[in-house]
Amino acid sequence: MSERASESSAGRILSDDDLAGLVDTDALIAAVRAVHVDEALGRAVQPVPMLTSTGPDTVLLPMIATSHRLGLTAVKILTDARGNGPGDGPAQQSTVVVLDARTGTRRAVLSGGRITRERTAAATAVATDALARPDARVLGVIGAGPLAVEHVAALRRVRDLHEVVVWSRTAERVAEFRTALRKREAADGVPAITVRAADSPRAAVQACDVLCTVTPAHTPVVEGAWFHPGLHVNAVGAPPRPDHREIDSAGMARATVVVDSREIQLAKSGEVLLSIADGSTTPEHFGVELGAVLAGQAPGRTSREEITLFNSVGVALQDLAYAALALDLGP
Repeated sequence: MSERASESSAGRILSDDDLAGLVDTDALIAAVRAVHVDEALGRAVQPVPMLTSTGPDTVLLPMIATSHRLGLTAVKILTDARGNGPGDGPAQQSTVVVLDARTGTRRAVLSGGRITRERTAAATAVATDALARPDARVLGVIGAGPLAVEHVAALRRVRDLHEVVVWSRTAERVAEFRTALRKREAADGVPAITVRAADSPRAAVQACDVLCTVTPAHTPVVEGAWFHPGLHVNAVGAPPRPDHREIDSAGMARATVVVDSREIQLAKSGEVLLSIADGSTTPEHFGVELGAVLAGQAPGRTSREEITLFNSVGVALQDLAYAALALDLGP
């Protein structure tokens, strides 16, 4: 057991600080890839979570997944309180409970903030590796918070990136991103990547080979009219609300879309639901899951010119993959 972790009748309890540096990024990418393949092959399950309103502007999303291969169940309790003020904590907060899948015994309780950032970036790396062109060299990032830094670190593991083009609403945020990225690069022992600020979201999109949108947007910040042949897009940041999205309907319609979970996307992804509602797409447009692509059951990118898009809502299997590594509960 980690010396930093505590133990109680609830099993091990790990805070965000306990989890810092505990999980290797390459190992996490491999673990997230494996659980998506497991789901495609029937070795894992995750039901559609039920979104519940718990306050005037707060929703609760309990996310559950079981891996038969790992013998574990993860229950993630996520709240999204977009009205939170400075004294209320971040808008999104979460806790992950890990259970023995057979006996129901609690194995651990983990703070979900770091888990969410790291497993989300790992899933994006898995999707990028499966869908982006092999010669992708320029990464575009819309948004400049901690999730953006995590994405750069993860995507450098799957593509030989030479430059990051980043857009944020303020120059101060871009400067903070650059500083945080340099600290992360030093910790990872990798050379500093070139960082260039874009003067608009459109400029960032048009300059890159791979795009990550990592903003809590309510209305689209990226338009499909800006997409160019060969682009791969990772739509990551929108919160789990059916009326929030970062990519407009034209973007969803133009791209070959791969999702992390079709059923969950059709229940809570604004990108999916709003583009269906206005007639730009149909549910069939979102029928290909990442696990099926990884397992060879469905095609990914089929040409250099194709525009591909991974729509990420985040699923509990990814949290479970992280927890298994952090707790050393792998097979």
